[in-house]
Amino acid sequence: MYFVTMTLNDPADREVDLSIIARVCHEANKAWCEAHGDFSQQPWDTAPEWQRESCTVGVRFHADLHDAGITPGPSASHEKWLDHKRQEGWKYGPTKCVEKKEHPCFLPFEMLPLEQQLKDALFGNIVKALYLPEKYTQETGPNTDGAATS
Repeated sequence: MYFVTMTLNDPADREVDLSIIARVCHEANKAWCEAHGDFSQQPWDTAPEWQRESCTVGVRFHADLHDAGITPGPSASHEKWLDHKRQEGWKYGPTKCVEKKEHPCFLPFEMLPLEQQLKDALFGNIVKALYLPEKYTQETGPNTDGAATS
């Protein structure tokens, strides 16, 4: 009989993991935007630093909540994005204008078009899929029910 606990990923690598997840979220967001006619997003490697940081802040927000046992919904993701943008001086504008710091999604979640709400859901689900497996441990222990262990 035996019992082993194995951590699947070193917690010291968390920031590296979050930056990788942020890259995936950014590229998925870019693809989603392009599928809906918005070709304004740059690839991760050429995106402005503020945009990469904004994405990383969102990933960290989701990861921190997952660590606390909370699964944030799409509206929580959007509200975090709004808070981050508000702190950077952004406001509502009918079209996205980086120079004026205006964005058409600078609205409450419920007022967003469905495709924008789904974009927030996509973001959260990517974080959930890529971050949570890193937090699991694999346990193997003594067989207590009489069935064969693999």
